[in-house]
Amino acid sequence: MLDLLNAMDLCGWASKPGCIGDEESLRLRTECEKASERGELKRAGVGRGMNLQVREDIRGDHVLWLQNEETSVQQALYLARLELLRLALNQRFFLGLFEYEGHFAIYPEGAFYKPHLDRHADAADRIVTTILYLNPNWQPGDGGELKLWTTAGEKTGEFILIEPRLGTLVCFLSGDFWHEVLPTTKTRISITGWFRQR
Repeated sequence: MLDLLNAMDLCGWASKPGCIGDEESLRLRTECEKASERGELKRAGVGRGMNLQVREDIRGDHVLWLQNEETSVQQALYLARLELLRLALNQRFFLGLFEYEGHFAIYPEGAFYKPHLDRHADAADRIVTTILYLNPNWQPGDGGELKLWTTAGEKTGEFILIEPRLGTLVCFLSGDFWHEVLPTTKTRISITGWFRQR
């Protein structure tokens, strides 16, 4: 966890391959796949509240929000890890993070998510984004990389491509770093979430 915090301190973003073990990650993936088979995932939208709308020209993923009162054992284990990260972020950066919200996300073949920030224009509660990738045997050419522009507030210039490999955890400041999901050539699964302030 220390290397994640150090990278966040230095850059405002961090990526750690193998942060979550393969077995744990695969169990989470299986949960998501089974929920999808039961029809529990819904088309993701853009905007919030009354302005929420499905825009296939902007994003093509399907999501299932994690519900605290309905968490499985596997989800509870992952959320416990995130709780340790939340406490560490607060201790190191005095961010006042008080809760986490997140969802499973499935990108079917051909899906993408155009460049965006994770903080809504009319709300400043999302502070730190976390993404855990759940894709075994990902290979170059499979697509679905996270393109993250590495200068805060900029949507041009230098960027990094982060491969959505099984167990990789990515964190970044939600309102500062523009990012997109490049088109995927096979099913891509992750858990995306946000640490929030009041």
